[in-house]
Amino acid sequence: MSDDIRAVLGDPAPPEAPRIGPVLEEVYSVLEQRKAEPSEESYTAKLLVGPQDKLLKKVAEEASEVIIAARDHDPEQLRWEIGDLIYHVLVVMLREGMTLEDLASELASRRR
Repeated sequence: MSDDIRAVLGDPAPPEAPRIGPVLEEVYSVLEQRKAEPSEESYTAKLLVGPQDKLLKKVAEEASEVIIAARDHDPEQLRWEIGDLIYHVLVVMLREGMTLEDLASELASRRR
């Protein structure tokens, strides 16, 4: 962009970072869809109907990977592993009949 155009229009606003609330709601909605309309190819659907122990072991595995990434001070890996952990925790929530609203209420009740 030329300086003349920049002077008139200003610099374009940087793209807004996604907000966690809407992202969690969208992910949870997709999980609900996978539960309602399971597909043999869907990893999520397999976690929702397969053996519970397999899902719970994935949560433990992902939690361990978060710990390792944090210990190693690796922000890229930490972000990735936290994403995996949250995804698997959301699957546990859905499988157990817990909603995002249930979680929000619990977290809000802990504020002082």
